[in-house]
Amino acid sequence: MELVVKSVAAASVKTATLVIPVGENRKLGAVAKAVDLASEGAISAVLKRGDLAGKPGQTLLLQNLQGLKAERVLLVGSGKDEALGDRTWRKLVASVAGVLKGLNGADAVLALDDVAVTNRDAHYGKYRLLAETLLDGEYVFDRFKSQKVEPRALKKVTLLADKAGQAEVERAVKHASAIATGMAFTRDLGNLPPNLCHPSFLAEQAKELGKAHKGLKVEVLDEKKIKDLGMGAFYAVGQGSDQPPRLIVLNYQGGKKADKPFVLVGKGITFDTGGISLKPGAGMDEMKYDMCGAASVFGTLRAVLELQLPVNLVCLLACAENMPSGGATRPGDIVTTMSGQTVEILNTDAEGRLVLCDTLTYAERFKPQAVIDIATLTGACIVALGSHTTGLMGNNDDLVGQLLDAGKRADDRAWQLPLFDEYQEQLDSPFADMGNIGGPKAGTITAGCFLSRFAKAYNWAHMDIAGTAWISGGKDKGATGRPVPLLTQYLLDRAGA
Repeated sequence: MELVVKSVAAASVKTATLVIPVGENRKLGAVAKAVDLASEGAISAVLKRGDLAGKPGQTLLLQNLQGLKAERVLLVGSGKDEALGDRTWRKLVASVAGVLKGLNGADAVLALDDVAVTNRDAHYGKYRLLAETLLDGEYVFDRFKSQKVEPRALKKVTLLADKAGQAEVERAVKHASAIATGMAFTRDLGNLPPNLCHPSFLAEQAKELGKAHKGLKVEVLDEKKIKDLGMGAFYAVGQGSDQPPRLIVLNYQGGKKADKPFVLVGKGITFDTGGISLKPGAGMDEMKYDMCGAASVFGTLRAVLELQLPVNLVCLLACAENMPSGGATRPGDIVTTMSGQTVEILNTDAEGRLVLCDTLTYAERFKPQAVIDIATLTGACIVALGSHTTGLMGNNDDLVGQLLDAGKRADDRAWQLPLFDEYQEQLDSPFADMGNIGGPKAGTITAGCFLSRFAKAYNWAHMDIAGTAWISGGKDKGATGRPVPLLTQYLLDRAGA
């Protein structure tokens, strides 16, 4: 779908479908009044009949109104005379998109300037959410369906904005388009079956991305290099699988040579059986989504490349498959990490932190200004925060605050959890420097505490996306593309874009 921005009068637009807002109690804003006047009161007449109450997201389609060049007018309810919240605004836009998909028109014009959104400016903030909602709503994953989804007639949507705000709306569309591209890439990788999407496949994806973008350097460390570097924890996770582990390094230099890079670290467990600590069989198919941390880093990088942001960014993808076999790690095994610290593996299903801890140590060589790891790490995070909010921890309040703010601005929210010293004690082991689990209490926090022991050399934050990376079960099952909006917003803020 192509999104364009114009500054013209809604009543004079020639289009298949013109979309205008109508408030409750038949309240018309400036745009609706002008269209009503041009149509000789046709809209007022329809509203007097009570066919549309004006509640947010309600729609009414009108055909062939006199005095207008638009073939159809779609009225959409905008609620009471007050600003909408982000969620209601997104639902309104999704409702409009749902109607437009069912029509045969090739284009549509949205004249929604009169709708206000709480804590969003009238141009960039509001239209960024609108554009993201429209574009993300276009996503389809039918690669393995013998019968593909029919191509939609709607190819172009024009957003009407006043002249003073047109440049900001265009900037919003540009950013939203890049984020939507990144989210779609993340969702595609997450939704692929694990027999195809394994560590070597992700490495090939990285190489293809490097070929397509001259400013991107790609390096893939195989299992021998991982072992030679002393990454005993990382290596242990993959040793039970026929699919060898890979550490994928993508280096984008968009900033000044002397600028320290931001580093994103993604957990890429392409399938997680739990290993010898085997998971229950029910729902295990969804463990293909255990690589969504790595997928979200891929997606964020795609957005950064599309926008050519003036930042230096290093992406580290820690990819392995966690399988049971005669060569797999056992509960009770002790491994030595790249940092020299030893870990007693008490539960082989707590494997994500094992690939991440060595990758966090590897990140030190880039002398980063900040490191953010993203992982579907703990089921405890879903218990604590559900499926709407990402768990966030870190060792630097400024970094954590920047990520929380980026989440609010992107409507991709996170919530900070504590890393108090008392929780560290739960990781004590009688045989090694630490265990890889901390018992049944505060599982998300103790996982963060574990990682914090490998991130003391820089400002670091940890994002647990176990509840937000995919929708579980049902007709909407699939990867969400989160937290690509949050991460991209964080980098947009750092770039001043």
